[in-house]
Amino acid sequence: MEPLKFDDLALSTETLKAIKDMGFEEASPVQALAIPFLLQGRDVIGQAQTGTGKTAAFGIPILEAIDPADRRVQAIVLCPTRELAIQVAEEINALAKYRRGVSVLPVYGGQPIDRQFRALKQGAQVVIGTPGRVMDHMERGTLKLDAVRVAVLDEADVMLDMGFREDIEHILSAVPEERQTVFFSATMPPEILRLAKQFLRDPAMAKVSPKELTVPGVEQIAYEVHRSARLDAMCRVIDVTNPKLSIVFANTKRGVEQIGEHLQARGYLADILHGDMSQALRDRVMNKFRAGTIEILVATDVAARGIDVDDIEAVFNYDIPSDVENYVHRIGRTGRAGRTGRAFTFVWGKEFYKLRDIQHYTKARVVQQRVPSLSDVEQAKTAKFLGLVRETIATGGLDKQLRLAESFVEQEEASSLELAAALLKMLMGPEAEAEEKGPRQGSHDFGDTGAQPGMVRLRLDVGRAHDVQVKDVVGAIAGETGLPGRLIGKIGIFEQATFVEVPEEYGADVLKIMNGNQIRGNRLHVEPAAPNDGLMSDMPRRDGRPGGFAPRGGKRPFASKGGYGGAGGKGKPGGKPGGKRPFPPKGGRGD
Repeated sequence: MEPLKFDDLALSTETLKAIKDMGFEEASPVQALAIPFLLQGRDVIGQAQTGTGKTAAFGIPILEAIDPADRRVQAIVLCPTRELAIQVAEEINALAKYRRGVSVLPVYGGQPIDRQFRALKQGAQVVIGTPGRVMDHMERGTLKLDAVRVAVLDEADVMLDMGFREDIEHILSAVPEERQTVFFSATMPPEILRLAKQFLRDPAMAKVSPKELTVPGVEQIAYEVHRSARLDAMCRVIDVTNPKLSIVFANTKRGVEQIGEHLQARGYLADILHGDMSQALRDRVMNKFRAGTIEILVATDVAARGIDVDDIEAVFNYDIPSDVENYVHRIGRTGRAGRTGRAFTFVWGKEFYKLRDIQHYTKARVVQQRVPSLSDVEQAKTAKFLGLVRETIATGGLDKQLRLAESFVEQEEASSLELAAALLKMLMGPEAEAEEKGPRQGSHDFGDTGAQPGMVRLRLDVGRAHDVQVKDVVGAIAGETGLPGRLIGKIGIFEQATFVEVPEEYGADVLKIMNGNQIRGNRLHVEPAAPNDGLMSDMPRRDGRPGGFAPRGGKRPFASKGGYGGAGGKGKPGGKPGGKRPFPPKGGRGD
C-alpha cells in the first residue's frame, strides 16, 4: 500500500493542525484503510492491534462529523476497560485541540458519578465509556443517545470476552437507526461477525494484512520446554537478557496468580493483572509498572489490552495463545515507538503446530534457541556487574574511596588486586564461585533424583497440611544456606511433602543445613528424592484437584530424551547447544 498523507484527505484545517502538532505526517495502514470509508459515512469493521493508530482511525472521522453548535451527545465510543477509555479520550481530545465548542468526556467506573452528572449536564458531543457505566447513566436518564450519529466499539472482541454482549446490544438499540456504526477489534472471532451482521449495514472491511501485522522491531525467539520446567527456563532468560520492563502472558487467571507468586518468591519485582481484580488494585499495579517499581507484569490477554507503556523491552509467552492473532497482539506490546524488543515463546509437543500457524500467518521468522544454562546466567550477571564498575570508574569522584583502599593495602600488606577480588566476591555473592570452583566442597553424587540436568531434587517432609507455601520454601533455603533464591528450581508442594530442585553443586550444603531446620515452625527432615517419587507439578491437575504423588515406576512428565536444555545446556531437540534453527522442528511433534 502506498503511504497516505493526511493532507491528501478531505480534513478540516483544525484537524490537520492538531494532527501536525501530534507529529503525524503519514497515515498508518489501518488509518489509510478506515478513514476514507468513515469520511464517506460507511459502516466499518476494522481489524488492528493496539499501537497501530486505530484510535485516530475512528477519532478523526468522528470529529469531522460533529456539530459544535449542538451540545447533545453525537458520538458514543465503548471500551472494555477504564484504562482504554481514558487513553482514547486523551487522544481524541488532542485531535480536537483546535475544534472550538467540541467537548470529549470519558465515563467509567471508579470515578465519582456526580462529577460525570455535571459534565453531561453541561453538554458533551463525544462520550467514551465502559459499557457498565454507560448503561448506568442511561438508566438514570443522565445520558441520552437519541442524537448519536456515530457509534464505535473499540476492542470489541475483549468486550465480548468480558461478557458485555447484552449491554452492547442494549446500548446500540438505544441509538438511532440512521447512524454510522464502527467495530474495531484486534481479532475477529465468529461472535464479532454475528454482532456486526445484527447492527452494521453493508460494512467496509479495514483489515491490516498479515504482512503489516508483523512487528518488525521485535526479535522472536522460541524455546522447547515442557510445562514443568517452564518457570525455571523463563527465570534464566530473564536473568540473561535483563529487560527493564517485561510482560509475561498466561492464558488463565489461575496461571497468572501462580506465576506471579513464584516470581515474587524468587525475588523478582513482579506483580499480576487479570480481570477479577478490582479497578483500584489494577490502577495501583499499573502505576507501579509505569514507574518501574514493578519490572515484570504477569497478565492475561484481556487485562493487558489497556496497557499503554512504550518502555517494555520483552514479552514472554508462558502459554502460547490459542488464537494466532492474539500472538501478534501480545508481541506488539514491545518494540513500540521506534524501539526494538524481544518476544520469547515456550512451546512443547503439539504447541509447535500453533507456532507454525503463527509463522505462516505473520510471515515472521521465529528462531529456536536452547534455554540458557546456569553458567550463561552467571556470565551475564558478571558482565552486568563489571559494566557497572566501569561506569563508576568513568564517572569519577572516587577520591575518598581511593584513600581508604590505599590505607587498607598498606596496613594489611595486601595487593590492590586482592582487595578488588575480595570486594567482588562479597558483592556478587556465593553464586559467583560456582562456575570457577565446580562442585562445592562436600558435594557428592546424588544419583538420579528425577531432576533436570545440573540440578538435584530434594524431599522435605512438610507440605500443604503444614500451611507451607512456595515463598516459605524459597525464603527458608535462601536465608539459611545463602543460596540465591533465583537459583532455586522447581518447587512442588503436596499434602505431606515438598519437592524442590537446587543446583547440584549446592545440593550437599542444602541437605546438611536444612536437615533439622524449620519451616513455619515445623522441624524438617530432608533427603534426596527418589527418581519417580512425587514427580512434581506446580500446577493443579486437569480435573481441578491438587497435584498428588506419582507412584514409583510411574511415567515421567516429559520425555527422557531431548526436551529442556537445562543447567548443563544438554537439551537435544534444537541441535547443539547454542545452535539456532527455524520452526517447525524436524523429527515430528516430540510429545
